[in-house]
Amino acid sequence: MSIFSYNGGLVIAMTGKNCVAIAADRRLGVRAQTVAMDFQKIYEMGPRLFMGLPGLATDAATVSQKLKFRLNMYELREGREMTPKTFASVVSNMLYEQRFGPFFVEPVIAGLHPITYEPYISAMDVIGCINMTEDFVVAGTATEQAQGMCEALWEPDMEPEDLFEKISQALVNAFDRDAISGWGGIVHVIEKDKITTKILKTRMD
Repeated sequence: MSIFSYNGGLVIAMTGKNCVAIAADRRLGVRAQTVAMDFQKIYEMGPRLFMGLPGLATDAATVSQKLKFRLNMYELREGREMTPKTFASVVSNMLYEQRFGPFFVEPVIAGLHPITYEPYISAMDVIGCINMTEDFVVAGTATEQAQGMCEALWEPDMEPEDLFEKISQALVNAFDRDAISGWGGIVHVIEKDKITTKILKTRMD
């Protein structure tokens, strides 16, 4: 079994019209055994910037703390908010530094530019190779299922309500077909002036 599937999990990010959404399941497991059903896989890094970390749970906690430190240092030194694209470069850089003893996480970044409010999403592999797209990115153990669901559901220029509906359907239908992710979900929809967070209740078996 791959170390990436030791704890299980799925994260999806999707763009809409001047908004972006990121969603994850809430299960923490040790292989097939479920340990918790309220585990946080998405971290708020800034006012309109979120990062999802599927993979090994202990590495996810370490990476999120290291990146929060780098983000704070940047903002103190520069005196301005970090853009999502710059943040993705910082994440990529940190993962590549550790390439000979990597962190077992596959970060997914979603956010709005602090000035233009342009949506940004990207995902990367374990050594920080960035995959930037205009529509959606997925990472975790249910990647194949989520990829198919997102391709079927995603449409350009979705309003926030439609975006929430589509990403929720993609997440729930994908992790229903994966034994080591699921047990409820959480969705953050990021808009210019607000962030809406909703918990999805799903079957718990």
